[in-house]
Amino acid sequence: MNARASAAVGLATLLLTGCMVGPKYVKPSVPMAPGFKEAAPDTFKESSGWRTAQPADTAQRGEWWTIFGDAQLNSLEPLIAAENQNLKVAEAQSGEARALIRYNHASLFPTVGAAPSVGGVRYSSNRPYFNTNSVNSNGVSDIQLPLDLNYEIDLWGRIRRSVSASREEAQASAADLQTALLSLQAELAVDYFEARTADAQEKLLNDTVKDYEEAYRITNNRFEGGVAPQSDVDQAKTQLEAAKVEANDITLLRAQYEHAIAVLTGKPPASFTLLTAPLDARPPAIPPGLPSELLQRRPDIAAAERRVAEANDRIGIARAAFFPTLSLSGAVGVEGSSLLNLFNPSSLLWSIGPTLSQTVFDAGRRKAVSEQANASYDETVASYRQTTLTAFQQVEDNLAALRVLNQEAEHQHQATQAAQSAQQIFNNRYVGGIDTYLQVVTAQTTALTNERNDIDIMRRQMDASVLLIKALGGGWDIANLPQL
Repeated sequence: MNARASAAVGLATLLLTGCMVGPKYVKPSVPMAPGFKEAAPDTFKESSGWRTAQPADTAQRGEWWTIFGDAQLNSLEPLIAAENQNLKVAEAQSGEARALIRYNHASLFPTVGAAPSVGGVRYSSNRPYFNTNSVNSNGVSDIQLPLDLNYEIDLWGRIRRSVSASREEAQASAADLQTALLSLQAELAVDYFEARTADAQEKLLNDTVKDYEEAYRITNNRFEGGVAPQSDVDQAKTQLEAAKVEANDITLLRAQYEHAIAVLTGKPPASFTLLTAPLDARPPAIPPGLPSELLQRRPDIAAAERRVAEANDRIGIARAAFFPTLSLSGAVGVEGSSLLNLFNPSSLLWSIGPTLSQTVFDAGRRKAVSEQANASYDETVASYRQTTLTAFQQVEDNLAALRVLNQEAEHQHQATQAAQSAQQIFNNRYVGGIDTYLQVVTAQTTALTNERNDIDIMRRQMDASVLLIKALGGGWDIANLPQL
Protein backbone atom coordinates (compact mmCIF):
# COMPACT_ATOMS: atom_id res chain seq x y z
CA MET A 1 0.00 0.00 0.00
CA ASN A 2 1.50 3.36 -1.03
CA ALA A 3 1.61 6.44 1.18
CA ARG A 4 -1.38 8.08 -0.51
CA ALA A 5 -3.57 5.00 0.05
CA SER A 6 -2.42 4.75 3.67
CA ALA A 7 -3.29 8.36 4.25
CA ALA A 8 -6.73 7.82 2.72
CA VAL A 9 -7.38 4.83 4.97
CA GLY A 10 -6.21 6.80 8.00
CA LEU A 11 -8.46 9.71 7.13
CA ALA A 12 -11.44 7.41 6.62
CA THR A 13 -10.76 5.73 9.98
CA LEU A 14 -10.55 9.09 11.70
CA LEU A 15 -13.80 10.22 10.14
CA LEU A 16 -15.58 7.03 11.10
CA THR A 17 -14.26 6.80 14.68
CA GLY A 18 -13.34 10.36 15.58
CA CYS A 19 -12.17 11.30 19.07
CA MET A 20 -13.96 11.39 22.41
CA VAL A 21 -14.46 14.64 24.27
CA GLY A 22 -15.12 14.73 28.00
CA PRO A 23 -13.20 13.61 31.09
CA LYS A 24 -11.58 10.20 31.41
CA TYR A 25 -13.24 8.19 34.15
CA VAL A 26 -11.38 7.80 37.43
CA LYS A 27 -12.98 5.82 40.24
CA PRO A 28 -13.70 8.20 43.14
CA SER A 29 -11.97 7.69 46.46
CA VAL A 30 -13.99 6.84 49.57
CA PRO A 31 -13.33 7.31 53.30
CA MET A 32 -11.58 4.15 54.45
CA ALA A 33 -10.37 2.61 57.70
CA PRO A 34 -7.72 -0.14 57.96
CA GLY A 35 -10.10 -2.46 59.82
CA PHE A 36 -13.48 -2.73 61.48
CA LYS A 37 -13.54 -1.26 64.97
CA GLU A 38 -15.76 -4.01 66.36
CA ALA A 39 -13.79 -6.94 64.92
CA ALA A 40 -11.03 -8.02 67.29
CA PRO A 41 -8.30 -10.16 65.65
CA ASP A 42 -9.38 -13.41 67.30
CA THR A 43 -13.11 -12.75 67.44
CA PHE A 44 -13.97 -14.47 64.18
CA LYS A 45 -12.44 -17.59 62.68
CA GLU A 46 -12.77 -18.92 59.18
CA SER A 47 -15.42 -21.62 59.05
CA SER A 48 -16.04 -24.34 56.51
CA GLY A 49 -19.20 -22.60 55.31
CA TRP A 50 -17.81 -19.08 54.92
CA ARG A 51 -14.56 -17.57 53.80
CA THR A 52 -13.33 -14.06 53.18
CA ALA A 53 -14.04 -12.75 49.68
CA GLN A 54 -11.12 -12.32 47.31
CA PRO A 55 -11.27 -9.76 44.46
CA ALA A 56 -10.16 -12.32 41.87
CA ASP A 57 -12.39 -15.09 43.16
CA THR A 58 -15.25 -15.68 40.70
CA ALA A 59 -16.67 -18.74 42.46
CA GLN A 60 -20.32 -18.44 43.36
CA ARG A 61 -20.75 -18.40 47.13
CA GLY A 62 -24.26 -17.01 47.21
CA GLU A 63 -25.90 -19.78 49.25
CA TRP A 64 -24.85 -18.11 52.50
CA TRP A 65 -27.84 -19.39 54.45
CA THR A 66 -26.38 -22.91 54.52
CA ILE A 67 -23.96 -21.87 57.28
CA PHE A 68 -26.92 -21.93 59.70
CA GLY A 69 -27.32 -25.67 59.11
CA ASP A 70 -31.12 -25.55 58.97
CA ALA A 71 -32.76 -27.91 56.48
CA GLN A 72 -36.07 -25.98 56.36
CA LEU A 73 -34.29 -22.70 55.66
CA ASN A 74 -32.15 -24.38 52.99
CA SER A 75 -35.28 -25.56 51.19
CA LEU A 76 -37.02 -22.17 51.35
CA GLU A 77 -34.26 -19.79 50.28
CA PRO A 78 -33.90 -21.00 46.65
CA LEU A 79 -37.60 -20.24 46.12
CA ILE A 80 -36.82 -16.50 46.34
CA ALA A 81 -34.89 -16.51 43.05
CA ALA A 82 -37.45 -18.74 41.37
CA GLU A 83 -40.79 -17.39 42.60
CA ASN A 84 -40.58 -13.98 44.28
CA GLN A 85 -42.56 -11.40 42.29
CA ASN A 86 -40.65 -8.34 43.52
CA LEU A 87 -37.47 -9.97 42.28
CA LYS A 88 -39.09 -10.55 38.89
CA VAL A 89 -39.71 -6.80 38.71
CA ALA A 90 -35.98 -6.19 39.26
CA GLU A 91 -35.15 -8.84 36.64
CA ALA A 92 -37.38 -7.09 34.10
CA GLN A 93 -35.73 -3.75 34.86
CA SER A 94 -32.33 -5.33 34.31
CA GLY A 95 -33.58 -6.68 30.97
CA GLU A 96 -34.69 -3.19 29.97
CA ALA A 97 -31.22 -1.84 30.73
CA ARG A 98 -29.59 -4.54 28.61
CA ALA A 99 -31.91 -3.77 25.69
CA LEU A 100 -30.89 -0.10 25.88
CA ILE A 101 -27.29 -1.10 25.12
CA ARG A 102 -28.36 -2.62 21.80
CA TYR A 103 -30.49 0.42 21.05
CA ASN A 104 -27.59 2.85 21.51
CA HIS A 105 -25.09 0.54 19.83
CA ALA A 106 -27.22 0.52 16.67
CA SER A 107 -26.43 4.23 16.21
CA LEU A 108 -22.83 3.29 15.38
CA PHE A 109 -24.09 1.82 12.07
CA PRO A 110 -25.88 3.36 9.10
CA THR A 111 -29.65 3.32 8.93
CA VAL A 112 -31.01 2.00 5.64
CA GLY A 113 -34.65 2.41 4.70
CA ALA A 114 -36.89 1.85 1.71
CA ALA A 115 -39.88 3.98 0.77
CA PRO A 116 -41.37 2.82 -2.56
CA SER A 117 -44.19 4.95 -3.87
CA VAL A 118 -46.67 4.90 -6.76
CA GLY A 119 -48.68 7.97 -7.61
CA GLY A 120 -50.52 9.78 -10.37
CA VAL A 121 -51.70 13.36 -10.68
CA ARG A 122 -53.96 15.07 -13.24
CA TYR A 123 -53.73 18.83 -13.27
CA SER A 124 -56.61 21.11 -14.15
CA SER A 125 -56.56 22.47 -17.67
CA ASN A 126 -57.56 25.83 -16.21
CA ARG A 127 -54.67 26.20 -13.81
CA PRO A 128 -52.51 29.31 -14.28
CA TYR A 129 -49.78 29.22 -16.89
CA PHE A 130 -51.08 25.93 -18.33
CA ASN A 131 -49.82 25.25 -21.85
CA THR A 132 -52.76 23.71 -23.72
CA ASN A 133 -50.57 22.78 -26.71
CA SER A 134 -48.18 20.56 -24.72
CA VAL A 135 -48.75 16.81 -24.72
CA ASN A 136 -49.65 15.18 -21.40
CA SER A 137 -49.03 18.51 -19.71
CA ASN A 138 -52.11 18.13 -17.56
CA GLY A 139 -51.08 14.89 -15.79
CA VAL A 140 -48.15 12.85 -14.59
CA SER A 141 -47.53 9.42 -13.10
CA ASP A 142 -44.55 8.53 -10.94
CA ILE A 143 -43.19 5.21 -9.64
CA GLN A 144 -40.20 5.24 -7.26
CA LEU A 145 -38.20 2.38 -5.69
CA PRO A 146 -35.51 4.13 -3.59
CA LEU A 147 -33.16 2.98 -0.80
CA ASP A 148 -32.12 5.70 1.64
CA LEU A 149 -29.00 5.64 3.84
CA ASN A 150 -28.29 7.90 6.81
CA TYR A 151 -25.19 7.71 8.98
CA GLU A 152 -23.95 10.05 11.69
CA ILE A 153 -20.16 9.95 11.92
CA ASP A 154 -19.24 9.85 15.60
CA LEU A 155 -16.54 12.52 15.46
CA TRP A 156 -16.65 13.51 19.13
CA GLY A 157 -17.65 10.25 20.79
CA ARG A 158 -21.26 11.15 21.59
CA ILE A 159 -22.60 7.82 20.34
CA ARG A 160 -19.78 5.77 21.84
CA ARG A 161 -20.28 7.45 25.19
CA SER A 162 -24.01 6.75 24.95
CA VAL A 163 -23.21 3.06 24.43
CA SER A 164 -20.73 3.14 27.31
CA ALA A 165 -23.26 4.87 29.59
CA SER A 166 -25.90 2.28 28.76
CA ARG A 167 -23.44 -0.53 29.54
CA GLU A 168 -22.64 1.02 32.90
CA GLU A 169 -26.33 1.46 33.67
CA ALA A 170 -26.93 -2.17 32.73
CA GLN A 171 -24.18 -3.25 35.11
CA ALA A 172 -25.66 -1.04 37.81
CA SER A 173 -29.07 -2.56 37.13
CA ALA A 174 -27.56 -6.06 37.42
CA ALA A 175 -26.07 -5.06 40.77
CA ASP A 176 -29.47 -3.66 41.80
CA LEU A 177 -30.94 -7.07 40.99
CA GLN A 178 -28.38 -8.73 43.26
CA THR A 179 -29.12 -6.18 45.99
CA ALA A 180 -32.82 -6.95 45.74
CA LEU A 181 -32.13 -10.70 45.80
CA LEU A 182 -29.89 -10.40 48.85
CA SER A 183 -32.41 -8.20 50.66
CA LEU A 184 -35.23 -10.66 50.00
CA GLN A 185 -33.09 -13.61 51.05
CA ALA A 186 -32.15 -11.83 54.27
CA GLU A 187 -35.78 -10.87 54.89
CA LEU A 188 -36.81 -14.50 54.48
CA ALA A 189 -34.10 -15.67 56.89
CA VAL A 190 -35.12 -13.07 59.49
CA ASP A 191 -38.79 -13.99 59.17
CA TYR A 192 -37.88 -17.66 59.40
CA PHE A 193 -35.91 -17.21 62.63
CA GLU A 194 -38.68 -14.97 63.97
CA ALA A 195 -41.17 -17.79 63.29
CA ARG A 196 -38.91 -20.33 64.97
CA THR A 197 -38.55 -17.95 67.91
CA ALA A 198 -42.34 -17.76 68.12
CA ASP A 199 -42.37 -21.57 68.14
CA ALA A 200 -39.95 -21.56 71.08
CA GLN A 201 -41.97 -18.89 72.90
CA GLU A 202 -45.18 -20.77 72.24
CA LYS A 203 -43.69 -24.03 73.56
CA LEU A 204 -42.46 -22.23 76.68
CA LEU A 205 -45.85 -20.61 77.28
CA ASN A 206 -47.74 -23.85 76.67
CA ASP A 207 -45.48 -25.59 79.19
CA THR A 208 -46.02 -22.67 81.56
CA VAL A 209 -49.80 -22.97 81.17
CA LYS A 210 -49.55 -26.63 82.20
CA ASP A 211 -47.47 -25.69 85.24
CA TYR A 212 -49.88 -22.92 86.18
CA GLU A 213 -52.83 -25.29 85.81
CA GLU A 214 -51.15 -27.61 88.27
CA ALA A 215 -50.44 -24.69 90.60
CA TYR A 216 -54.07 -23.58 90.33
CA ARG A 217 -55.23 -27.11 91.12
CA ILE A 218 -53.03 -27.29 94.20
CA THR A 219 -54.07 -23.84 95.38
CA ASN A 220 -57.74 -24.62 94.88
CA ASN A 221 -57.36 -27.88 96.84
CA ARG A 222 -55.65 -25.98 99.66
CA PHE A 223 -58.49 -23.46 99.66
CA GLU A 224 -61.13 -26.18 99.82
CA GLY A 225 -59.19 -27.77 102.69
CA GLY A 226 -59.22 -24.49 104.54
CA VAL A 227 -55.46 -24.04 104.34
CA ALA A 228 -55.31 -21.21 101.77
CA PRO A 229 -57.43 -18.05 101.37
CA GLN A 230 -59.59 -17.20 98.34
CA SER A 231 -57.02 -14.61 97.30
CA ASP A 232 -54.47 -17.37 96.59
CA VAL A 233 -56.95 -19.07 94.25
CA ASP A 234 -57.64 -15.75 92.50
CA GLN A 235 -53.93 -15.05 92.07
CA ALA A 236 -53.32 -18.54 90.65
CA LYS A 237 -56.27 -18.12 88.30
CA THR A 238 -54.95 -14.73 87.18
CA GLN A 239 -51.51 -16.18 86.44
CA LEU A 240 -53.03 -19.05 84.48
CA GLU A 241 -55.32 -16.92 82.30
CA ALA A 242 -52.61 -14.33 81.65
CA ALA A 243 -50.27 -17.09 80.43
CA LYS A 244 -53.01 -18.36 78.10
CA VAL A 245 -53.43 -14.84 76.65
CA GLU A 246 -49.68 -14.59 76.00
CA ALA A 247 -49.67 -18.03 74.37
CA ASN A 248 -52.54 -17.03 72.06
CA ASP A 249 -50.79 -13.78 71.20
CA ILE A 250 -47.63 -15.67 70.18
CA THR A 251 -49.77 -17.96 68.02
CA LEU A 252 -51.04 -14.92 66.11
CA LEU A 253 -47.53 -13.52 65.67
CA ARG A 254 -46.28 -16.88 64.42
CA ALA A 255 -49.10 -17.06 61.85
CA GLN A 256 -48.16 -13.62 60.52
CA TYR A 257 -44.54 -14.66 59.99
CA GLU A 258 -45.68 -17.82 58.22
CA HIS A 259 -47.83 -15.70 55.89
CA ALA A 260 -44.90 -13.37 55.19
CA ILE A 261 -42.66 -16.33 54.30
CA ALA A 262 -45.35 -17.68 51.97
CA VAL A 263 -45.54 -14.39 50.03
CA LEU A 264 -41.74 -14.10 49.85
CA THR A 265 -41.55 -17.54 48.27
CA GLY A 266 -44.31 -16.72 45.77
CA LYS A 267 -47.09 -18.77 47.36
CA PRO A 268 -50.53 -17.77 48.66
CA PRO A 269 -50.57 -18.04 52.47
CA ALA A 270 -53.49 -20.48 52.33
CA SER A 271 -51.38 -23.06 50.48
CA PHE A 272 -48.24 -22.79 52.61
CA THR A 273 -47.44 -24.33 55.98
CA LEU A 274 -44.20 -23.87 57.90
CA LEU A 275 -43.36 -26.84 60.09
CA THR A 276 -43.05 -26.06 63.79
CA ALA A 277 -39.42 -26.02 64.96
CA PRO A 278 -38.57 -24.13 68.17
CA LEU A 279 -35.41 -22.05 67.86
CA ASP A 280 -32.44 -23.64 69.60
CA ALA A 281 -29.24 -22.57 67.87
CA ARG A 282 -26.15 -20.43 68.20
CA PRO A 283 -25.08 -17.97 65.51
CA PRO A 284 -22.30 -19.14 63.16
CA ALA A 285 -18.84 -17.57 63.05
CA ILE A 286 -18.76 -14.93 60.30
CA PRO A 287 -15.37 -13.35 59.48
CA PRO A 288 -15.95 -9.72 58.39
CA GLY A 289 -12.69 -9.28 56.49
CA LEU A 290 -11.39 -5.78 55.79
CA PRO A 291 -13.32 -2.60 54.95
CA SER A 292 -11.55 -2.36 51.59
CA GLU A 293 -12.93 -5.79 50.63
CA LEU A 294 -16.45 -4.52 51.29
CA LEU A 295 -16.18 -2.34 48.16
CA GLN A 296 -16.01 -5.54 46.12
CA ARG A 297 -18.52 -7.59 48.11
CA ARG A 298 -21.51 -5.24 48.25
CA PRO A 299 -23.71 -5.10 45.11
CA ASP A 300 -25.25 -1.76 46.15
CA ILE A 301 -21.76 -0.22 46.32
CA ALA A 302 -20.98 -1.66 42.90
CA ALA A 303 -24.22 -0.20 41.51
CA ALA A 304 -23.41 3.24 42.95
CA GLU A 305 -19.89 3.15 41.46
CA ARG A 306 -21.20 2.12 38.02
CA ARG A 307 -23.59 5.05 38.07
CA VAL A 308 -20.66 7.37 38.76
CA ALA A 309 -19.01 6.04 35.59
CA GLU A 310 -22.29 6.54 33.72
CA ALA A 311 -22.53 10.13 34.94
CA ASN A 312 -18.97 10.70 33.74
CA ASP A 313 -20.02 9.57 30.24
CA ARG A 314 -23.01 11.92 30.40
CA ILE A 315 -20.55 14.82 30.81
CA GLY A 316 -18.84 13.77 27.56
CA ILE A 317 -22.17 13.50 25.78
CA ALA A 318 -23.11 17.02 26.90
CA ARG A 319 -19.75 18.43 25.76
CA ALA A 320 -20.06 16.80 22.34
CA ALA A 321 -23.12 18.98 21.70
CA PHE A 322 -20.79 22.02 21.42
CA PHE A 323 -19.08 20.55 18.33
CA PRO A 324 -20.38 20.18 14.75
CA THR A 325 -22.31 17.09 13.68
CA LEU A 326 -21.24 15.35 10.47
CA SER A 327 -23.79 13.13 8.78
CA LEU A 328 -23.58 11.13 5.60
CA SER A 329 -26.72 10.53 3.58
CA GLY A 330 -27.35 8.83 0.31
CA ALA A 331 -30.02 7.28 -1.85
CA VAL A 332 -30.14 4.88 -4.76
CA GLY A 333 -33.07 3.51 -6.73
CA VAL A 334 -35.12 3.73 -9.87
CA GLU A 335 -37.89 6.09 -10.96
CA GLY A 336 -40.18 5.92 -13.96
CA SER A 337 -43.57 6.93 -15.24
CA SER A 338 -44.71 3.30 -15.67
CA LEU A 339 -43.62 -0.28 -15.09
CA LEU A 340 -42.46 -0.45 -18.72
CA ASN A 341 -39.68 2.09 -18.27
CA LEU A 342 -39.08 1.69 -14.51
CA PHE A 343 -36.07 -0.59 -14.89
CA ASN A 344 -34.47 1.08 -17.91
CA PRO A 345 -30.86 2.15 -17.36
CA SER A 346 -31.93 5.76 -17.74
CA SER A 347 -34.34 5.33 -14.77
CA LEU A 348 -31.49 4.89 -12.28
CA LEU A 349 -31.15 7.62 -9.67
CA TRP A 350 -28.68 8.14 -6.85
CA SER A 351 -27.45 10.82 -4.50
CA ILE A 352 -24.75 10.96 -1.82
CA GLY A 353 -23.17 13.68 0.25
CA PRO A 354 -22.14 14.77 3.71
CA THR A 355 -23.95 17.30 5.86
CA LEU A 356 -22.17 19.38 8.49
CA SER A 357 -24.41 21.06 11.05
CA GLN A 358 -23.57 23.32 13.95
CA THR A 359 -25.83 25.06 16.42
CA VAL A 360 -24.93 28.73 16.37
CA PHE A 361 -27.22 30.09 19.08
CA ASP A 362 -29.38 28.26 21.63
CA ALA A 363 -29.64 30.85 24.42
CA GLY A 364 -27.39 28.81 26.75
CA ARG A 365 -29.26 25.51 26.42
CA ARG A 366 -26.15 23.38 25.79
CA LYS A 367 -24.27 25.10 28.59
CA ALA A 368 -27.14 24.38 30.96
CA VAL A 369 -27.17 20.71 29.94
CA SER A 370 -23.41 20.52 30.49
CA GLU A 371 -23.72 22.10 33.93
CA GLN A 372 -26.52 19.67 34.74
CA ALA A 373 -24.30 16.73 33.73
CA ASN A 374 -21.48 17.97 35.96
CA ALA A 375 -23.85 18.44 38.88
CA SER A 376 -25.30 14.97 38.30
CA TYR A 377 -21.77 13.54 38.42
CA ASP A 378 -21.10 15.26 41.75
CA GLU A 379 -24.40 13.85 43.02
CA THR A 380 -23.50 10.27 42.07
CA VAL A 381 -20.04 10.59 43.64
CA ALA A 382 -21.59 11.74 46.92
CA SER A 383 -24.16 8.95 46.71
CA TYR A 384 -21.40 6.39 46.11
CA ARG A 385 -19.43 7.59 49.11
CA GLN A 386 -22.54 7.68 51.30
CA THR A 387 -23.49 4.15 50.23
CA THR A 388 -20.00 3.01 51.23
CA LEU A 389 -20.19 4.75 54.62
CA THR A 390 -23.62 3.23 55.24
CA ALA A 391 -22.20 -0.21 54.44
CA PHE A 392 -19.38 0.28 56.96
CA GLN A 393 -21.94 1.38 59.54
CA GLN A 394 -24.14 -1.67 58.96
CA VAL A 395 -21.19 -4.03 59.41
CA GLU A 396 -20.05 -2.26 62.57
CA ASP A 397 -23.59 -2.20 63.97
CA ASN A 398 -24.08 -5.93 63.60
CA LEU A 399 -20.58 -6.80 64.78
CA ALA A 400 -21.30 -4.75 67.90
CA ALA A 401 -24.70 -6.40 68.26
CA LEU A 402 -23.19 -9.88 68.13
CA ARG A 403 -20.45 -8.96 70.62
CA VAL A 404 -22.86 -7.41 73.12
CA LEU A 405 -25.54 -10.06 72.66
CA ASN A 406 -22.97 -12.79 73.30
CA GLN A 407 -22.28 -11.19 76.68
CA GLU A 408 -25.98 -10.68 77.33
CA ALA A 409 -26.72 -14.32 76.56
CA GLU A 410 -24.26 -15.50 79.22
CA HIS A 411 -25.66 -13.17 81.89
CA GLN A 412 -29.24 -13.93 80.92
CA HIS A 413 -28.68 -17.67 81.12
CA GLN A 414 -27.37 -17.29 84.66
CA ALA A 415 -30.30 -15.05 85.57
CA THR A 416 -32.77 -17.60 84.18
CA GLN A 417 -31.23 -20.42 86.20
CA ALA A 418 -31.41 -18.32 89.37
CA ALA A 419 -35.03 -17.33 88.70
CA GLN A 420 -36.04 -20.96 88.12
CA SER A 421 -34.32 -22.00 91.35
CA ALA A 422 -36.04 -19.19 93.27
CA GLN A 423 -39.42 -20.18 91.83
CA GLN A 424 -38.94 -23.75 93.05
CA ILE A 425 -37.88 -22.58 96.51
CA PHE A 426 -40.83 -20.23 96.93
CA ASN A 427 -43.22 -22.88 95.67
CA ASN A 428 -41.90 -25.38 98.22
CA ARG A 429 -42.09 -22.80 101.01
CA TYR A 430 -45.69 -22.01 100.05
CA VAL A 431 -46.65 -25.70 100.09
CA GLY A 432 -44.97 -25.93 103.47
CA GLY A 433 -47.01 -23.01 104.74
CA ILE A 434 -44.01 -20.69 105.25
CA ASP A 435 -44.63 -18.07 102.53
CA THR A 436 -47.73 -16.54 100.94
CA TYR A 437 -48.80 -17.27 97.41
CA LEU A 438 -47.93 -13.71 96.37
CA GLN A 439 -44.24 -14.63 96.62
CA VAL A 440 -44.87 -17.66 94.42
CA VAL A 441 -46.63 -15.48 91.86
CA THR A 442 -43.75 -13.01 91.89
CA ALA A 443 -41.21 -15.80 91.45
CA GLN A 444 -43.24 -17.35 88.61
CA THR A 445 -43.49 -14.02 86.79
CA THR A 446 -39.75 -13.39 87.20
CA ALA A 447 -38.84 -16.87 85.96
CA LEU A 448 -41.12 -16.65 82.92
CA THR A 449 -39.78 -13.22 82.02
CA ASN A 450 -36.18 -14.45 82.17
CA GLU A 451 -36.96 -17.59 80.19
CA ARG A 452 -38.57 -15.49 77.49
CA ASN A 453 -35.58 -13.13 77.52
CA ASP A 454 -33.31 -16.13 76.94
CA ILE A 455 -35.23 -16.97 73.78
CA ASP A 456 -35.41 -13.35 72.66
CA ILE A 457 -31.64 -12.85 72.93
CA MET A 458 -31.17 -16.00 70.86
CA ARG A 459 -33.51 -14.48 68.24
CA ARG A 460 -31.60 -11.22 68.21
CA GLN A 461 -28.32 -13.08 67.76
CA MET A 462 -29.65 -14.97 64.74
CA ASP A 463 -31.13 -11.80 63.25
CA ALA A 464 -27.84 -9.93 63.75
CA SER A 465 -25.98 -12.81 62.05
CA VAL A 466 -28.29 -12.61 59.03
CA LEU A 467 -27.95 -8.83 58.85
CA LEU A 468 -24.16 -9.06 59.16
CA ILE A 469 -24.02 -11.48 56.23
CA LYS A 470 -26.26 -9.11 54.27
CA ALA A 471 -24.03 -6.16 55.19
CA LEU A 472 -21.00 -8.14 53.95
CA GLY A 473 -22.64 -8.81 50.58
CA GLY A 474 -23.86 -12.36 51.11
CA GLY A 475 -20.93 -13.97 49.30
CA TRP A 476 -21.37 -11.80 46.18
CA ASP A 477 -18.32 -10.42 44.41
CA ILE A 478 -17.86 -7.60 41.93
CA ALA A 479 -16.41 -10.14 39.48
CA ASN A 480 -19.99 -11.42 39.10
CA LEU A 481 -21.05 -8.23 37.30
CA PRO A 482 -21.94 -9.04 33.67
CA GLN A 483 -19.30 -8.06 31.12
CA LEU A 484 -21.53 -6.36 28.56
